[in-house]
Order: sequence, then C-alpha cells, then structure tokens
Amino acid sequence: MLQKTIAKSVEFMGIGLHEGLPIHVRLEPMGIDSGILFYCSNSDTKIPLCVESVVDTTMATVIGKGGNRVSTIEHFLSVVYAYDIDNLSVTLDGAEMPMMDGSAISFCLLLNEAGVVTQSTPKKIISLKRRVEIRDGAKYAKLEPSDKTSFHFDIDFPHPAIGKQSFEYTFSKDNFIDKVARARTFGFTRDMQYLQSRNLALGASLKNAIGLDDRRVLNPEGLRFENEFVRHKVLDAMGDLMVMGHRVLGAYSAFASSHRLNHLLTKELLSDSDNYEILELGNIAS
Repeated sequence: MLQKTIAKSVEFMGIGLHEGLPIHVRLEPMGIDSGILFYCSNSDTKIPLCVESVVDTTMATVIGKGGNRVSTIEHFLSVVYAYDIDNLSVTLDGAEMPMMDGSAISFCLLLNEAGVVTQSTPKKIISLKRRVEIRDGAKYAKLEPSDKTSFHFDIDFPHPAIGKQSFEYTFSKDNFIDKVARARTFGFTRDMQYLQSRNLALGASLKNAIGLDDRRVLNPEGLRFENEFVRHKVLDAMGDLMVMGHRVLGAYSAFASSHRLNHLLTKELLSDSDNYEILELGNIAS
C-alpha cells in the first residue's frame, strides 16, 4: 500500500458551529511524507496535524499554534481517515472547520469530487502491540491489538430519545460511508441556551445538529438511524484518532468517551514505544 493524497484541489464554504461565521476552506494535494497540514490564511500560521498540536478538547478537538486555533476538526478528520489520506493541505480563513450538516457526509462528497491518488512511498500505519486504556470513573476508551481495525462504542444517556445504545463495526471505507458518515452531532436546548449566552455554539441549528428538549428529538425529519447518537460517537472517535497523523490497526472500544478521553488515549499510546509500532506497508498499491 502506498501513501495517498487528493487528485485535485477543491474549495467549499460553510458555517462554523461556535462563531456562526462563514468559513472558506481549500483542500490541496501534498507531496509524500508531508502529513496533514492546516494553514490559517488570516494569520499566515501553519499547524501540523499531530497530538502535540491539540490545545483544547472541551467542546471539540482543537489544534493550535502561537495563539492561532482551528476547532471542530474531528468530523473532517474522520473522512480523511476513511479515505486513507496521508498528505493534505487544508487552508481556511476562520478559526474552525465548517459544521456542514453536523455529520461527515458532505466531506465525503468533497473528497469524491477531489479524487484520491496513490503516491510513490509506502504508507505508514500505527499497529498496536499491547492494550492501552484511559478511564474516568465508569467512562473509558481503549485500544487493543488486532489484525483488523474495528470500533465499538456504548453510551447511556438518561433521555427518552437516547437511553442505552451500542454500535460496532469493522472499518472499511464503504462501511464508514454506509453506517457512520451520515450520523449527526447532537445537543440539548438547555445546553445551547447556556452556550450561546457565552458566545459559543452561535452557528448551531436544526440544520447542522440533532436538537433535543427534555423529552424528544426536535428535528422535523427525525433521525437518520435508530441509534444515530452512538454512531456519531464512533465518527468523532475516528477523527480524534486521526490526529495522530496515521490510521490505526487495532480495536477501539469505549463507553461514554469524549474528545478529552480520546485525546488522552492517543497521548498514552504514543508515550511508550512498547505500546505500538509504525508499520510501512510496502509498495503494493491499495
């Protein structure tokens, strides 16, 4: 398998979740071993995608450098993961990736338009050598050695529309598109009112999230999957793992994990070379 980038540049515009402002984004191909690079055009700042670049995980995964930030990157990165992209430039004129419809499917369509091409150097992946786990009370996130990449997530929300949900799938691009990419983020009206009073979530609406009051889903169209909530948690986890810059060969599982726990998991994994190895997959094109 060889490294991959996109075949041509593509541009798009969308609204940011927190500031509620329009953001213009341009995706461009990059050469071998370039990695994923975010370029903030307003400040002429380049932020490499790596665990060390993460500066906040409170509401989303946020990377930054020198006071400049790019927020809410996890949905986009889940698609970079699924489409097996190694090298990519992401230029944007705002402080967050656009929210699109609250899922990852719009980013899939963009990468379909851009196309994906193989490059001349072997791909690198992270292979688990032993189990790594982060716990916070009953909540946990862990990675275990496996000969395939899989995701298993459980949630338990005391809400009539959510409750206990579980979702598991073996990763492939097609499985991601069919089972995960369309799952939207969700929020509670009581939380939105508080966040917007603090000038956060200003771009949130029923067009880019599942909204819930104390009893029900507020979106007129309803849910896309019966267990859309937990599927979105898997989407987030994939994007959070992609912050490491390489796909992971292993089994991810979690209960009620968050961006913070996922980030701590990646830090713990990379903190000890006995936990993992970087595999070069040779020069057979995928």
